Amino acid sequence: MLRKAMIGIALTLPLMGALAACDDKGPAEKAGEKLDNAVDSMKDAVNPQGPAEKAGEKIDNATGN
Repeated sequence: MLRKAMIGIALTLPLMGALAACDDKGPAEKAGEKLDNAVDSMKDAVNPQGPAEKAGEKIDNATGN
């Protein structure tokens, strides 16, 4: 039983990794990103950020987070 589980895991992990590595964005993901950006823009207009917040966001954007 343990052996079957280990074999199943060994076969499943590479497949999951291959699917997770897809970089193509579909139309729903693109629309979601546009919506996120719009909400962020609205939030920034209503509640301006201080200098520390802006510096943190610049660091996040530079590091890809």
